[in-house]
Amino acid sequence: MNFKFLTIVMLSVSFCFAQEASEKKKYTFDVNQFYGSIMLHNPDISHLITSHPGGVILSYNRKTYGSEAWEELYNYPDLGYSFVYQNSNNSTLGDNYGLYAHYNFYLFNRNVQLRVGQGVSYATNPYDKVTNFRNNAYGSDVLSSTYLMFNYHKENIIKGLGFKAGISLLHYSNANFRAPNTSTNTLAFNAGVIYDLDGGKEIEYIHRDKEKVTEPLRYNFALRAGLNESDVIDSGQYGFVVLSAYADKRIGRKSALQLGADAYFSNFLKELIRYQSIAFPEKDIDLDDDHKRVGVFLGHELFINKVSMISQFGYYVYYPFDFEGRTYLRVGLKRYFGDKMFGAVTLKSHGAKAEAVEFGIGIRL
Repeated sequence: MNFKFLTIVMLSVSFCFAQEASEKKKYTFDVNQFYGSIMLHNPDISHLITSHPGGVILSYNRKTYGSEAWEELYNYPDLGYSFVYQNSNNSTLGDNYGLYAHYNFYLFNRNVQLRVGQGVSYATNPYDKVTNFRNNAYGSDVLSSTYLMFNYHKENIIKGLGFKAGISLLHYSNANFRAPNTSTNTLAFNAGVIYDLDGGKEIEYIHRDKEKVTEPLRYNFALRAGLNESDVIDSGQYGFVVLSAYADKRIGRKSALQLGADAYFSNFLKELIRYQSIAFPEKDIDLDDDHKRVGVFLGHELFINKVSMISQFGYYVYYPFDFEGRTYLRVGLKRYFGDKMFGAVTLKSHGAKAEAVEFGIGIRL
């Protein structure tokens, strides 16, 4: 299944950093319990919001101290892995067990921590047209999942033991890999403890002189592909291909701005056009309507060592068949291999409505 592959890709993308042999290392472990509510982002899931979900987040973190320049640039973040168990307290929706790679970023003299985690989750009771037709949130048992934590964070209060508390947001979706895919978002309060596995030993941060980064205009070409399905249940999964070309200009040590175009060849739209032309003649959809789309976009790339985060906002200039509106979004991760080649895993959506997870390769010249 593609989402098992997504686990490997996401974990690899997040943590394939070449580390120096002399790097200073320190590890922490934290446990958080959470309790909250599933947000009603779509009225179609109102029947699934019957009680408050709860659960636990277990995390293993490696702290950074500036052995590489990017670590100081981002205020010495942590890299880590997480396990999340969520009990939805709803037998139709079921429970979720997730594995994630995450970053911990620090603010306000390192007293506030922002965690960003990406991974996959196993849903215990997904949609089944016979046995569980009411679960229109999860169309598959393996889901793509993202979680955020914004916490007060205080380490080493007593002999390596610390405390954290704040809010968390957990998102579960299969990104239209299989219908239905209404998804859920859980907003929760969390509290827990942190333990320094080195007993609170202090390590000094490494500081460097700031370097100015300048680059000429760079040109990117990417090929993306994957599988997805329309919202019509059992309409079938189809392959798609996206060709992208864009220019980017570095505007600092962290960022670059992008301007480019995408050409979409989405075969699920062929089937959707055929289905709607037959099932809904009042819509005046022709069987021969073109399924291809062309968009232009503006974007931003945030560089973190060999990994970068991209966000793009696009508008279809060629749009013969109406599907979810003319605007679209793309967010995701790139991993550079050398100075030019990169791999990418991105999510393409129309607002909050996911269309597909894209797996891509490309070159930056």
